[in-house]
Amino acid sequence: MGKRIIFHIDVNSAYLSWEAICRLQRGDSIDLREIPSAVGGDPSTRHGIILAKSIPAKKYKIQTGETLFSAKMKCPELIIVPPNYELYMKCSLAMLEILKEYSPCIQRFSIDECFLDYTNMENHFGEPIKAAHKIKDRIKKELGFTVNIGISTNKLLAKMASELEKPDKVHTIFPEEISEKMWTLPVGDLFMVGRATLAKLQNYAICTIGDLAKTDPQFLKRLLKSHGILIWNYANGYDNTPVKDNATIPIKGIGNSTTTAFDVDNLREAKMVLLSLVETVAARLRQNNYSTQLISVSFRTNEFFSYGHQRKLHTTTNSTNQIYQIVCQLFKEIWQGQPIRHLGVRVGELCSNDFEQIALFAGNLEKERSLDKAIDKIRAKYGSKALFRSTFLQSGIKEIAGGVIQEEDYPMMSSLL
Repeated sequence: MGKRIIFHIDVNSAYLSWEAICRLQRGDSIDLREIPSAVGGDPSTRHGIILAKSIPAKKYKIQTGETLFSAKMKCPELIIVPPNYELYMKCSLAMLEILKEYSPCIQRFSIDECFLDYTNMENHFGEPIKAAHKIKDRIKKELGFTVNIGISTNKLLAKMASELEKPDKVHTIFPEEISEKMWTLPVGDLFMVGRATLAKLQNYAICTIGDLAKTDPQFLKRLLKSHGILIWNYANGYDNTPVKDNATIPIKGIGNSTTTAFDVDNLREAKMVLLSLVETVAARLRQNNYSTQLISVSFRTNEFFSYGHQRKLHTTTNSTNQIYQIVCQLFKEIWQGQPIRHLGVRVGELCSNDFEQIALFAGNLEKERSLDKAIDKIRAKYGSKALFRSTFLQSGIKEIAGGVIQEEDYPMMSSLL
């Protein structure tokens, strides 16, 4: 068996890149990647946070995770677009199809990152650096966005390599290159070194990854417990974890929430917002071949008091109607009429539909499944706004993220009872 070779493929500014390509394909003349722009929140109300930003936006020191209001203060001309998770999943899956041609073992680490085990594949596609450039260039030519690819003998070093100079690059950090390429980097750049850990390390003058690698591991264990040993191993390039052949992104839960531009003060409006959120959550469940056994609802009042309630089910489900009925029950059990400005729905304890347990008295499940499947198929082909429930037609609810439509967007409306 040849030397272990691992690739880490990381999409450059994923959400922003995917949004830019979609808009260019629809005829937009401006490439979001070439101007100060960002994806996140609700641009009309400046609520929410920055999820991704363009390279020009980085010049204004705009950070992922900061509020839209703060970002706009730094760069008043910043263009902000709302997230489109359906689009992002399609782009991610398209990239995965290309990667599958180069290895039978691919692990999706997140929606925009994959590990690829290239061990013993040289006879098919050439030496690793040449193959990585071919993969990178194919993704750029066929899908329109750029990636960085890191190459090494393990996952940790491959991921660190892909984080070097961006965008559209191939880098290596093999064991013999660690001192030159990795030890000189700030210790905060090391995978698994977060803000709290960084502050503790800097208090002891551990400022670079090299400093960490040369620190006594027993001292790190006393300072950070088992996490200290973990990051010491990472700083020295030690990692033996396998590339797990996994075509789906590991998901612990799926949720959606929205902050409304007005006070929701009656049950009818609250239930309509909840329905829009449930439709998105249930569709994502089915798209990822999951069902749920735990459903929760939360809300925050206009005075910023937060409430939540959850229920564990006896059987699993991914039915929009079933989840919505439970969400409404949970909401009515905790809401006492307070004006609401934020609502959220989340599902957890997910399991594969391959192992679904059918309840004896669960009603006409096949009819609901057929209905959900038909709706998903139409929306996947024609867009999320192609079909919606007739209850939204005269609702007056507009500008709410998560599935509630704007009536003026639809000169010809379809409805679903």
